[in-house]
Parts: sequence; C-alpha cells; structure tokens
Amino acid sequence: MDRRQLLVMTMACVTTALCDQGIHAEEHNDPALIRLMGNAKVSLQDGLLAATKEGQPISGKFEVEDGKLQLSLYTAKGGKFSEVVVDYITGKVSKTEEITEGDDLSAAKSQDEAMRKATTDLKTAASKSQIPGAQVVSITPSLKGGHAVASITVLEGPQFKTLDQPLD
Repeated sequence: MDRRQLLVMTMACVTTALCDQGIHAEEHNDPALIRLMGNAKVSLQDGLLAATKEGQPISGKFEVEDGKLQLSLYTAKGGKFSEVVVDYITGKVSKTEEITEGDDLSAAKSQDEAMRKATTDLKTAASKSQIPGAQVVSITPSLKGGHAVASITVLEGPQFKTLDQPLD
C-alpha cells in the first residue's frame, strides 16, 4: 500500500468515526473553515451578543458560504425564527432573514425547544467551554434525556473538538 492509499484510508476512518460521534465531517473538517477562522476578529460569543437585537439566540456557527467566512446565528422572537449574519470583523449585524421552511425551520424549532428548558444562555455556555488559545466555532442546543445541552465545537490549532455543556 502506498502513502497516498494509506492517507485516503486513514481519512475515511476518521470521517466514519466523526460521523459516528454525531459530528458532521464535511462541516468540521473543512480546510477552508480552518484557514479562514484566522480572519475572524470577533468571537462566536460576540456574535451571540450582537444577535440579541434580533431575538434570543438559539444557535450559532462560523461557516464557509460561497468561499467566504460567515458568522450565522439563529434567533427566536415572538414565535418566529431568523437567521442573523454578523460581520466577523466588526461584530455588527449585516443581514437578517426570516426562517420560514425546510430543514432550517425544523432545526430552529428544535433548538428553540431546547432553549426554553435552558437556564443558561448560549454565550455563557460557550464561555464556560472556552479552551485557552482555541476559538469557539459553533454552538447548538438540543434535548438529551429531557435536559438542555449545548454541543460546542472549538478549533484548537488545526483540530476541531466537540464538547457538551449542560444548559440547565
């Protein structure tokens, strides 16, 4: 087996292991995301704070959209859901769009349900999970055994780590 075949097999095993842990490998092993995270001047926690102008933050993540870094947050307000895009350099809201259908709406409803049971907000949970020298990349609440828990992904050097933080 040559070096290239070994590398391909190793990556396949890592991808399978990450997917088995509930981590989406395509999202959390994106070399572009790893590279572009160095451009972020604001933290996910800053983005969560900025998004409160549009409603209660119910999730947030840095992602690569059309080859560019984006800080996207979901909010809930008055039974409606929005995607809020925060400028990752200035920390100001640059776009707000109502979520009305599809997988995004299903995800927002599920996240809102978890946050209704939470006694800790996402900004506090993300700060509690902060690893020195690492960047928080995403935070998503869910219900596990009837308890609200946030799944928090951090980027430490070139590696992603996912942690669970209780929200109640």
